[in-house]
Amino acid sequence: MSTPQGGSSGGEVRGWCPDAWRPMMAGDGLLVRVKPRLGRLTPAQAAGLAEAALACGSGSLDVTRRANLQIRGVSEATWPGLLDRLLALGLIDADGADESSRNILVSPEWTPGDDTHRIAAALHERLGELPALPGKVGFVIDAGAAPLLSGEPGDFRIDRGSQGALLLRAEGRAVGVGLRHGAEVQALLDLAQWFAESGGIAAGRMVRHAAPLPDWASGSAQPAPPKTALAPGKHELGTAYGLPFGRLKAQTLIQLAQTPGVMGIRTTPWRILVAEGGAPGEVDGLSINPHEPLLRVDACPGMPECPQSSVETRTLARRLAPHVAGRLHVSGCAKGCAHSGAADVVLTGRGGAYDLCLGQRAGAPPLRAGLDIDSLIAHFGAA
Repeated sequence: MSTPQGGSSGGEVRGWCPDAWRPMMAGDGLLVRVKPRLGRLTPAQAAGLAEAALACGSGSLDVTRRANLQIRGVSEATWPGLLDRLLALGLIDADGADESSRNILVSPEWTPGDDTHRIAAALHERLGELPALPGKVGFVIDAGAAPLLSGEPGDFRIDRGSQGALLLRAEGRAVGVGLRHGAEVQALLDLAQWFAESGGIAAGRMVRHAAPLPDWASGSAQPAPPKTALAPGKHELGTAYGLPFGRLKAQTLIQLAQTPGVMGIRTTPWRILVAEGGAPGEVDGLSINPHEPLLRVDACPGMPECPQSSVETRTLARRLAPHVAGRLHVSGCAKGCAHSGAADVVLTGRGGAYDLCLGQRAGAPPLRAGLDIDSLIAHFGAA
């Protein structure tokens, strides 16, 4: 069995992502990441995962930006038992290498047998054919009638084209090449192989890889216009629940899994869980209100849970959320783990204080620097 990985110090950006076999040390213990196949848990898996988080961790979970679930507060003593539970639930692979390579973001609105389901399931079966890739490299399968994951990063993508065909598209390229039915998975594997052989490992991610694409992967087909983003409330699959900060208590997950009529729970990259079946209803810690201010906020765990952070994040974010128009991002450090893009208002921790900028990413040159909490409360009129 492998040994848990330690955390880094200072502002170092890690080059790998934790998973179940390679957990990462945080300020509150080990982070153990679980990647549900097709982004879906059965009610039994959801309840079992929550019970494992209570027995082996702190009982807190995160829903990540890759639609994965992260168990917090695991100790080195309880980690082996947690692995046994996750294996028994069918939530992780017995082979650590297979688990590491299973980085597939799937449109959460797939239906059984549709193109997204067909391609993602086939890709799962062939992950052993992949070359060695950097830990953050992943796939996006977004083959519905209109793209739903256009704003989500992924190195090798299957999108729906504007003319209805499926496209192979490399991240960072606005256009793609059309594919015949059934050829999608082989095209993804070939593109990943080309990436590895053409210097992509050194670049780290497809978007940073400057090598021209091979002719067979080059095209001029435009993706279809994106679909309206998922929002909390009633959904065609059941009910969409928003999670402030993407944090989920194990007891809440058990409650949701045991709600009458719920047939499955789908994860998304937007801090939203979709409960298949059942009528919308209140669940402790979740929101079905699409106008809930906290759902417009991105905030990492901050101090003391993250050793990278020099400031508290989420209590401040809760206080400011009703007073900020647009999207608020509170980041404990310049890495911006909770949100990699720009936000209307960004607060970045630095040396125990906060830097303020507008319309930028975390860590951008500040409009005002070195602010304390009282100054921020006064600035936004949140007193």
